[in-house]
Amino acid sequence: MSDKVSRREKAERIALWRFKVIQDAVADDLTSKQRGLVVRDIVSKPVPGLDGEPVLVSRSTVDRWVKAWMGKGLAGLHPGLRQCQPKTDPQVLELALSLKRERPERTAAQVKRIITRLTGDAPSESTLLRCFRKEGLPVVHHVVRGRFQADFVNEIWVGDALHGLRINGRKTYLFAFLDDHSRYVVAARWAYAEDSARLAIVLKPALTTWGIPQAIYVDNGSAFKDAQLVRACARLGIRLVHSAPGQPQGRGKIERFFNTVNTQFLTEITVVDQSLVGGTQPGLVGTPVADINQLNDLFRAWVDVEYHRSVNDTTGMAPAQAWAQGIKQTPVKRVDPVKINEAFLWAATRTVNSQGLFKLAGNTYQVQDTQLLTRKIEVVYDPFDLSADVACYHNDKPCGTATIVLITRHTHRKAEKAARDENPGVATTGIDYLGMLNSQRRTEAKTTGIDYTRLTTNDPRQGTLL
Repeated sequence: MSDKVSRREKAERIALWRFKVIQDAVADDLTSKQRGLVVRDIVSKPVPGLDGEPVLVSRSTVDRWVKAWMGKGLAGLHPGLRQCQPKTDPQVLELALSLKRERPERTAAQVKRIITRLTGDAPSESTLLRCFRKEGLPVVHHVVRGRFQADFVNEIWVGDALHGLRINGRKTYLFAFLDDHSRYVVAARWAYAEDSARLAIVLKPALTTWGIPQAIYVDNGSAFKDAQLVRACARLGIRLVHSAPGQPQGRGKIERFFNTVNTQFLTEITVVDQSLVGGTQPGLVGTPVADINQLNDLFRAWVDVEYHRSVNDTTGMAPAQAWAQGIKQTPVKRVDPVKINEAFLWAATRTVNSQGLFKLAGNTYQVQDTQLLTRKIEVVYDPFDLSADVACYHNDKPCGTATIVLITRHTHRKAEKAARDENPGVATTGIDYLGMLNSQRRTEAKTTGIDYTRLTTNDPRQGTLL
């Protein structure tokens, strides 16, 4: 029998999958009638299952999940620890296979109807689909194409990562999120890697500053499919939507933004070779950049002074103007920053020894509950601050905290890497375009004073806000 901690991990995956299925039906702004229509649409077509294969979910099941989410949030979608293993009569499955083989175009729903007519009952469509796939039989399902067009601010954030230039021999990546309605850059930051830790550094402060969007629309890159992002969105009630491979409909806005970044920003950058004495290079064209912190500083200036103030051809307004107008019409949804931080915590399974100790990222922690001795527990922790107490769970229930007793690392090694990210002979004009934008931005900041709603800190966990 598997340990109950592993059951908890499985339950968490199931709960996240269930939320992804029903996320369109639990939006706050839906009326009962609208919610019913959304649920009807969900059950009318296959959805990707836990294994990625399409499955059908019944109306009663979706209604039960929606009710559970509204009552208890993500915890309500966790399956119980006691689960039976229903078995289908092998003769019924053989009948289903025979019906499918004789008419391969029959859907699982049609096979179920025939079996129900013959025997009075039938396996679920998901069971039949698994059976058909196991035998290599074709599965018929519909492909539904959706259109993404936000009607108001914070309805949809579109995100992606742009591969940039190399600085100090390392490739850079720009994580960026646009508000689909206004084209406003709600989050953007250059980093030295395209991973979930850097993504969290960009996204978490954006959620605190600009509010919680109803949906985040991203591609299928590894950072965007990481369990950390899925868990964070589920805990905050955000629908996480991935574009289908080869079907990037709705992603044109972020692609056009990246094209603008390439043509208006990166073309003005010249990377300084720091191997030269003093880091100086005669005849530089454009704005010299020696490290990623300079790149981010210049990029913030370009976004604030140039991009946000330039009229968008489609909306007819500058992104900053469209955002300001939009939040007057639709107030943003705010969530306690503590809850946002908790949504981005990491989790790991550890075994407590007979002295009540366990190790995490090279550090030693001690549990407070003596009943946890020699047991496996799940610990939830902040990867950027391993010196803080960590929350403990056993048998899917909270069981206090564990305190550090021996510390060798203050930051998880994956998070630590993220925290550290901070043509000769051609006649030049001597014009430093991005430098001028940066100077203008600084001058305006001195003139207008400090905007306390947009302050950032030096804490690497908070990232950089635009």
